[in-house]
Amino acid sequence: MSYLGEDIKKLGFGLMRLPKTGEEIDVEQTKKMVDMFLEAGFKYFDTAFLYTGSEEAIKKALIERYPRDSFYLATKMAAWMRCETREDAIKQFETSLERTGAGYFDFYLLHNLGSPRTQKFDEFGIWDWALEKKKEGLIKHLGFSFHSSPEELEEILKAHPEAEFVQLQINYADWENPAIKSRECYEMARKYDKPVVIMEPVKGGMLATPPKAVADIFKAAEPDSSVASWAVRYAADLEGIITVLSGMSNTEQMADNISYMKDFTGMTPAQKETMAKAREELAKIPMIPCTRCDYCAKVCPMEIGIPMTFSAMNVLALTGNVERAKGELRFLEERGRKMPSECIQCGACEGVCPQHIEIRDNLVKAAEVLE
Repeated sequence: MSYLGEDIKKLGFGLMRLPKTGEEIDVEQTKKMVDMFLEAGFKYFDTAFLYTGSEEAIKKALIERYPRDSFYLATKMAAWMRCETREDAIKQFETSLERTGAGYFDFYLLHNLGSPRTQKFDEFGIWDWALEKKKEGLIKHLGFSFHSSPEELEEILKAHPEAEFVQLQINYADWENPAIKSRECYEMARKYDKPVVIMEPVKGGMLATPPKAVADIFKAAEPDSSVASWAVRYAADLEGIITVLSGMSNTEQMADNISYMKDFTGMTPAQKETMAKAREELAKIPMIPCTRCDYCAKVCPMEIGIPMTFSAMNVLALTGNVERAKGELRFLEERGRKMPSECIQCGACEGVCPQHIEIRDNLVKAAEVLE
């Protein structure tokens, strides 16, 4: 059965982690990455109102340099982020149009649905507003991104059959993760015949450098393939997939992704067996499921570097090297963020965390171990 986006190649350019020079996005390197991506036949670009500098950068690197009908552009509205009125939310859409200069969006997403965020879109009447924008031609396809439970996903799909697609976090580490429930969410989307855009296939970069025992399994099977390639291929092998977003940060990552995804047609039985072995090995190691989306840090009144703290804790879990983990934590001061011990236990961070992490408890542990 045909579905939306089946003709789109299964690698999408996620624009959340673009290359930087200092604190600014490196537009010239981004242009090179865009050129490589399009020349290889890929067309799907994904940004968001909340991705600082991303929409402006893709205007310069893509939209001003290529015909508008030669690519697909997706962006997102976060009505739950500092929006007091319907007009505040709609202003995000208008700002995205202005920043990108795209004229219209091929795929427009209501960003990070999941209680209590879902209610904001309903309260502001955003679904009906978005359908009006579709009639006007400013939105071609309407969907939403989601980081919550399969039960809540079903509630949304029942309430809003107008959603044409769903963007889900899917990777081999989270497939059976009881906190993320990637498999169950994927199966729920397919139950309602919604095609899926996959985000976080490499789990914020963590699966590019998994524990040695996991990496050894992949290298033994395919010595010349990158470890990250296994994570992207695993996600792209699923049925009903529009594309798999990879948040590439340099031309080397782009070249690697293109090398194995340009002619990707699916994983072989032998590759699937290798993946099963790797997942079993990874499951033995407890880690904090943070993808560095930074939503928590944006609402933290103390400006604590929460994602970087969890990155340091995961380095400790994966390597056992306390000094290396402390070295990761020292980046907080360089970037003007506070240490985990500054946490006042307000809980604002946990209200926006897509991964449902017990952030406060983990910050206490991090302060005890690493400060």
